[in-house]
Amino acid sequence: MMFENTTIGFIGSGNMGEAMIKGILGQSLVEPSFIFSSDPREERLSYLHEKYGVRVTTNNHEVAREADILVLSIKPQVLPKVMKEIYLDVRPDALVLSILAGVRIGSIANGLKHAIVVRAMPNTPGQFGAGMTVWTSSPHVSGRQREQAQMILRALGEEIWVEEEGYLDMATALSGTGPAYVFLFIEALIDAGVHMGFSRHVAEQMVLQTIEGSLKVVRELGRHPATLRNMVTSPGGTSAAALYELEKGGFRTILSKAVFAAYRRSVELGEASEAKLLNED
Repeated sequence: MMFENTTIGFIGSGNMGEAMIKGILGQSLVEPSFIFSSDPREERLSYLHEKYGVRVTTNNHEVAREADILVLSIKPQVLPKVMKEIYLDVRPDALVLSILAGVRIGSIANGLKHAIVVRAMPNTPGQFGAGMTVWTSSPHVSGRQREQAQMILRALGEEIWVEEEGYLDMATALSGTGPAYVFLFIEALIDAGVHMGFSRHVAEQMVLQTIEGSLKVVRELGRHPATLRNMVTSPGGTSAAALYELEKGGFRTILSKAVFAAYRRSVELGEASEAKLLNED
């Protein structure tokens, strides 16, 4: 009943937009006919219509006029143009859900002349239903709309609501950018295995299963990672030797610096985006 007669519109139908469509339909939140997606690429729209049965158009006005929930899943750099195009079309009671990195609620509210806004920071594993999304909402979002937003974002994986928007810059640095750190770590471990003499295929299989298994241990046992690390580190053993080198090389410090660098950059991009949108006005 939460989505009865509710049209969910997507402006922008790239990977994350498709991930949300797939998740929404997978959770049976609405029927395909209640999803209306726009994109400038005809071939992209044909693909979405054929695969998911959703309604499609190249006309952003049409989507904005019909949507009870309007998802902004475009690239941030085209947002000023899109907002100028559709701000008169957005329905007064519509929920606007933005997944645009670095674009603040105030900028969207000003650009669309519309105060009912949710801002979310998903990450790329959301394309496979295994994502982490941190989100917040303006005071004008109703309880029902917040619940709708939560259900949509859960279609991407896990979600966390935060009261202060500033946490989204932190989330960008930790979970939004997080997959890049993990991919680099995986790459480095595989390269080390190849350097020792394993084939790349075998090294990749070993590393991926080790990481997947380690995550399962953390989740199943629910203990602090330091406790688990001590459990597998025998005095004078191989793990102790390896961890000594990592600590000596500043592994924790450089990782922390990387996260904080991403955080500072997220803040800078948000400020730059806000300034650009104000200048566009």
